Amino acid sequence: MTKKVYVGMSADYLHVGHINLLKKAKKYGDITVGLLTDEAVASYKRIPMLSYDERKKVIENIQGVKEVVPQHTLDYVENLRKYKPDYVVHGDDWKKGVQKQVRQRVIDTLKEWNGKLIEPPYTKGISSTMLIEDKLKCGVTPEYRLKKLKKLIELKPIVRVIEAHNGLSALIAENTKINTGTEKKQFDAIWESSLTDSTSKGKPDIEIVDFTSRTQTINQILEVTSKPMIVDGDTGGLTEHFIFMVKTLERLGISAVIIEDKVFPKRNSLLENASHTQEDINKFCQKIKAGIQARVTKDFMIIARIESLIAGNGLDDALERAKKYIQAGADGIMIHSKKKDPNEILDFCKEYKKFKKKVPLVAVPTTYNSITEEELIEHGVSIVIYANHLIRSSYKAMLNTAETILKYGRSLETDNECYPVKKLFEII
Repeated sequence: MTKKVYVGMSADYLHVGHINLLKKAKKYGDITVGLLTDEAVASYKRIPMLSYDERKKVIENIQGVKEVVPQHTLDYVENLRKYKPDYVVHGDDWKKGVQKQVRQRVIDTLKEWNGKLIEPPYTKGISSTMLIEDKLKCGVTPEYRLKKLKKLIELKPIVRVIEAHNGLSALIAENTKINTGTEKKQFDAIWESSLTDSTSKGKPDIEIVDFTSRTQTINQILEVTSKPMIVDGDTGGLTEHFIFMVKTLERLGISAVIIEDKVFPKRNSLLENASHTQEDINKFCQKIKAGIQARVTKDFMIIARIESLIAGNGLDDALERAKKYIQAGADGIMIHSKKKDPNEILDFCKEYKKFKKKVPLVAVPTTYNSITEEELIEHGVSIVIYANHLIRSSYKAMLNTAETILKYGRSLETDNECYPVKKLFEII
């Protein structure tokens, strides 16, 4: 009787390493490929370049593959117990890194029916991740970037977004990754903030930096990144102006714009002792509808930012506005607060869950920053934005460096605070 062989893979970017593995697996019997679903791939690294169906069509046409089945998690156990293979074949690279624990669970599960793990040497010098990263360094098309945010919302429990205000901060947002031991974590998207854009130009956040200047910053970020971008559209200006903002941003490949329901010109929501006047609900709904009509594709998202809690108008007003904005066609709702605890945000989330019609919910925990991403997921938040942290931390570091130089009359004492020039050249 022919033995059963199980091979788990994402196969997002097929290369010689995959072929080598499948050739070796074929020697042991009939191959069933457990192809990781889009959600499974996104759970431990980037979202796949190709969809599950596209990857399945490729793999099932490779000689020696008898069957392709979905593997819904990075963990193999569910599928192993379902198909009870005699062998699992995997390259020996997973003895370290994020899949080390997955490997051990495979070994333990195979013991239940005397199955065996075969680990041929990993094909060195090549990987899907390496190939895709090389490809992304060449840049992406506006269409590719435009569609990516909706895909992220669909596949990930929460989309993690960080601000960038110039090309250098954008490179940090693009390239920063950590390995927790169980997963690789990175930022999924970039927030182009009116506050940090204005601050980087030494100007207050009162819609004084015009859209042409904002577009220049946006282009600087787009040139050195591949991740989707969400743009802070302030109030959107006059409805007639907002229409052209939508057209411009969509053409550039921006995935979403967030506009807030305050009267132009607005003051920053976190400004101490500032008064905030909200726009008439119906008038703001008309602005949302005008933006929806102006866009070319449904891939571009228009997200309504509710300022009721900032303006002191209470939870009921926020909920009423959320319902009206969704009815007007908003693709997402951002609820904002400047309290130090998350209670009023969580109260909103609790009531929002009861809505018959919902859209993705956005939170910006700048002041209520004790809340974790896991807690936000639990309360139904789809997108979390770290809205101003790169510029705030960079300003603190720059100020300290300047004061140190003045204090000592030389720059030697700043060496431990400054990134080496050699490494700076490597970044850019």
